Amino acid sequence: MGKKEILKDVNSYYTEKVTRFGNTPQGVDWNGEESQFLRFEQLTKVIVPESEFSILDYGCGFGSLYQFLKSKDNQFQYTGYDISEEMIVRAHEQGFENANWTTNLPTEKKFDYVVGSGIFNVRLENSDKDWLKYILNVLKEMNDLSEKGFSFNMLTKYSDKDHMRDYLYYADPAFIFDHCKMNFSKHVALLHDYPLYEFSILVRKTI
Repeated sequence: MGKKEILKDVNSYYTEKVTRFGNTPQGVDWNGEESQFLRFEQLTKVIVPESEFSILDYGCGFGSLYQFLKSKDNQFQYTGYDISEEMIVRAHEQGFENANWTTNLPTEKKFDYVVGSGIFNVRLENSDKDWLKYILNVLKEMNDLSEKGFSFNMLTKYSDKDHMRDYLYYADPAFIFDHCKMNFSKHVALLHDYPLYEFSILVRKTI
């Protein structure tokens, strides 16, 4: 299955979630706010605090990462990209300052950082082979769009079997780490020591 068909399926899945659960963690298919913010803590470790930075939230939902960054008193220019028009409508309605929202990947510019949370989990009916190909294509996009670094998380193949679901994708952290190290930067961190069934990868282009 190609990228266009994959995005169509993923769009339908997340649009249904936010329509059903609204602007809540469940609306972007997370269990709760505590675990969602724990993920953001890991992913934003790629950011080196500065007076101001630009960030692309790849798969932004209705803007939870924006709220997290704001709560840390960061100064930033934020762009949220999501394939779900319903997500973007809800993000607009919240009236965040210095935020741009789009359903079209903004390939015409680069950002200091690109962050993707939960965008590789929901495989649905796609084969593991097709889904991994899709993941690697998106990682290249994230790399191409970022100046200083990017980060993302994935469900881990080390999850307890009774918690694993057929429609989700569980990645090999060593393979993903190696791919990023070989293709994107010498400065790559694998975070697999926080209490969730997932890992985060930080790719730093500047140290």
